[in-house]
Amino acid sequence: MLILFLTVALVHLVALMSPGPDFFFVSQTAASRSRREAMMGVVGISLGIVIWAGVALMGLHLILQKMAWLHQIITVGGGLYLCWMGWQLLRSAKAKKIANADAEPEVKLAPRGRTFMRGFLTNLSNPKAVIYFGSVFSLFVGDDVGSAERWGLFVLIVMETFVWFSLVAMIFALPVMRRGYQRLARWIDGVAGVLFAGFGLHLIISR
Repeated sequence: MLILFLTVALVHLVALMSPGPDFFFVSQTAASRSRREAMMGVVGISLGIVIWAGVALMGLHLILQKMAWLHQIITVGGGLYLCWMGWQLLRSAKAKKIANADAEPEVKLAPRGRTFMRGFLTNLSNPKAVIYFGSVFSLFVGDDVGSAERWGLFVLIVMETFVWFSLVAMIFALPVMRRGYQRLARWIDGVAGVLFAGFGLHLIISR
């Protein structure tokens, strides 16, 4: 059992460290807004993982195999949301370009709960999550894995996700990172927007 937990922990850490929508969302939010806002996004992402891990433990790969139309809906819906996020970031980059470069940058915090919901939806629409929990993670939770081990893996996955993205939020919220973001905000938002739109289009085209 210890080997199973260590293996899953290592595989999940590698999946978390691979840059994707969740990472770009947390890092951009921490650098452009605040650590508090980023942590609200982290909680939203962690809740998304709760759902993905729970469904995976109940047999996500079997559900997706038997209900191909559901997989299509998840894929297209997630792709559209990521494209919308990319469009918002590109608009932000354009606004920063037009704004007076000498003006003091204004950090507008999202209304309470909005960052949490964006983190939650970003994770649910994450193409990595669909692939990872629908195939890779499912390999470790076969019929020979007992209920106690399943609950342990569930807690492990959720806590590991929360700790990793909390670390990302703290690093990118450091003053040196925030100053760097303010200098390169237009380019960072533009690149992030292109990446989000790219993730979304890839989901829609490859469905």
